[in-house]
Amino acid sequence: MHVRTRTAAALLTAALATGLLGAAPAWSAPATDDRSAPTANTSRHQVEAFAEDGTISHGTAPAASPYLAAPSPALTAPTADGDGDGDGEVTALVRNGDPATKLDVVVIGDGYSAQEQGRFRTDATEKWREITAVEPYATYQRLFNVWAVNAVSPESGVTGDPDRATVRHTALGSYFWCDGVERLLCVDEKAVERYAAKAPQADLVIVVSNSTKYGGAGYNDVKSTLGYEGIATVAGGNAKSGQIAVHETGHSLGKLADEYAYDGQGTYQGAEPPEANLSTLTADRMRAQGTKWSRWLGQASPDGGTVGAYEGAGYYPTGLYRPTENSIMRSLGREFNLPGREAMIAGFYRHATPLTSPTPTGTRLTAADRLAVDLPVPGTRLHWYLDGREQTALRGRTTLDLGALHLTGPRSRPHLLTAVATDPTPAVADPALRAELTRSLSWSVTR
Repeated sequence: MHVRTRTAAALLTAALATGLLGAAPAWSAPATDDRSAPTANTSRHQVEAFAEDGTISHGTAPAASPYLAAPSPALTAPTADGDGDGDGEVTALVRNGDPATKLDVVVIGDGYSAQEQGRFRTDATEKWREITAVEPYATYQRLFNVWAVNAVSPESGVTGDPDRATVRHTALGSYFWCDGVERLLCVDEKAVERYAAKAPQADLVIVVSNSTKYGGAGYNDVKSTLGYEGIATVAGGNAKSGQIAVHETGHSLGKLADEYAYDGQGTYQGAEPPEANLSTLTADRMRAQGTKWSRWLGQASPDGGTVGAYEGAGYYPTGLYRPTENSIMRSLGREFNLPGREAMIAGFYRHATPLTSPTPTGTRLTAADRLAVDLPVPGTRLHWYLDGREQTALRGRTTLDLGALHLTGPRSRPHLLTAVATDPTPAVADPALRAELTRSLSWSVTR
């Protein structure tokens, strides 16, 4: 995050000493432990850690894990039995369409043995249910495909569960006590990428580890050759951990900043932040300039209260403002505020489209054909145009018998048929973002 100054490792270590990361950190040196020490000369990433009381803090994690099992040969070769439980096998948990038109979430299990792959898929399904219980996921869930990738581990469980002395060597090297913080659940970045590559496409990656212990992490600065926007780790058997993934996608999809602050961090002195939910401006100045979340000022927000400018955000207690008192970008168990919800929907549409069709646009159609389109988002408006003129009688129809177009002219002359779909949601107010909520498809049709 652009407003981080002091080392996040020191923040988290001191926070651990106070209990569950809920108190303001005092500055002290990071704790070390041979059992969780990464191998030398490994790069490190800024990650987020999550306490059971919903508070969030930062730490650093090595790109490599000291608990990584040797890669399975099956990962680079087809499995013999094809029973769905082999290493690297992919199962569609949710399949709403072509990956080219959907936002594809890849869920990878870790710490699940060959006999536990069915349980991994059950845990992965439950995590996705938890995520889609939160808006705007609930409304927009048909924009997503969800792929489960088996990662068969030689040992069942996760290092650091139930205690720091427990060691498990697993396919992704998951381990608690990362960076000396009990609830910080880290993985091996390259192993995650190897398994994610097995899915048809990876826009987001979630690692579900075989543990009931609360914990997780968010990797938001990972540079993947596959192009996915981040990694979230969650405990598969813990009922609260799905909230971790929701918060992390606020960063990766919504490009949102953290809205919490640390006592003692001082006053922010930098430039206006680029994130949609941070500002140096008070509500009056924001309204006067018509910038940031000015369109939402004074409106009731789904996370509670009214949209305004609340001081304390981006890790600074003063000098930076957030839109609401306490959204999910400040603590878990909350909803996105109105500016956050708008940013999330815009993030969905970077990868998915409000209009699809099983008939490719390059297909040559005739009046004898039937054409269908799909509108995955409830309430989407659909208009049809023939040679640039709207066919008002066809408005909203998702299936057409093309003979009803009553085409005229020479049989050899093609007509241009266009479907235009627009998501009219009032949750997106920014005109620049609204432009992404309209998509069109066109076909050539002859008599």
